[in-house]
Amino acid sequence: MTTDPDRVATARALLAHLGLTAADLTDSNRPAVPPVAEYLPAVVAAASPGTRRTYGSSWRRMVAAFGDLRIDAVRASDLEALMRQAAAGARPRRNSRNGRYAGEHFIAAARAFYNRAIADGYLTIADSPAHRVRKPRRLPNTRRALTPDELSDINAAARSGGNDIVLDALILRLHTETACRRSGALALRLIDLDSDHALIRLSEKGGTQRWQPITPMLASRLNDHARARGAVAPTDALLRYRNGQPATYRRFDLMWKRIGRQLPWVAAQGITTHWLRHTTLTWVERHFGYGVARAYAGHTDRRGPATTTYIKADLHAVATALAALTGQPHPLAAAESEQQFPA
Repeated sequence: MTTDPDRVATARALLAHLGLTAADLTDSNRPAVPPVAEYLPAVVAAASPGTRRTYGSSWRRMVAAFGDLRIDAVRASDLEALMRQAAAGARPRRNSRNGRYAGEHFIAAARAFYNRAIADGYLTIADSPAHRVRKPRRLPNTRRALTPDELSDINAAARSGGNDIVLDALILRLHTETACRRSGALALRLIDLDSDHALIRLSEKGGTQRWQPITPMLASRLNDHARARGAVAPTDALLRYRNGQPATYRRFDLMWKRIGRQLPWVAAQGITTHWLRHTTLTWVERHFGYGVARAYAGHTDRRGPATTTYIKADLHAVATALAALTGQPHPLAAAESEQQFPA
């Protein structure tokens, strides 16, 4: 039977007038599809604090553009156009890539939004407009390991000025020893510091937790710093401002801006805290191998060849690498005889 185009057009017009789609008539088990603005609070409530902080601005951009549209009425071309706007309006930085990261970030946020809608049964992944937009290809990263002289200059600059050189020096030392992320450093509490074994418990992306060795000297200084600035309860933050308030991400931004003013090459290359992570892990990999570097970084993913299942390192191996990196003994570092393969 041949379909009459006029009847199809009439049916579509009637559905549009009623605010329905063909999917509404063929799948009665699906819940009523809400508008973007109405659904966003549910997405935000289900997201982790880190996800809300990362994608919040992009979600608000979606609401401003499509707030009254049902989530299944947004087209892939609509999201792609908004992605282009985000890229064009990205704040220029010395390490920016002409807005490429902003565009990639927006599509990741849109996919997170629609992943929640898929999980709630409003549509399938085939219906998701965000999954039909291709992410901008990520360019090779320009980040590299810092040289010993560069790292020394950065530390000297951090200690030569600013309104809290004690906090800045602690932050740099903590990240250099542990290769932790900013989120891990800021999440540290008194209860996460084990001074007897020179360990800190890091809580980082993906809800992961691990005990990371630090030098006994750093453990002592972190404890003294926190308690001198008002930390008493086990859940009180370790890194704190002079007024007793917990340190925030803004401290990192201000610190690197100040260092960049003193060392122009730092500002020119866009050096940030993550360069310290890159520097430490590069050194560990070169001297102790991939398995120890992977454990040192806290990587738990299973991607890669099957051999990676067996390339693992324990806490003692990480402590041994730290002792070699810093030149300071660690109570959990393996003795030289323990590092030899048994006969």
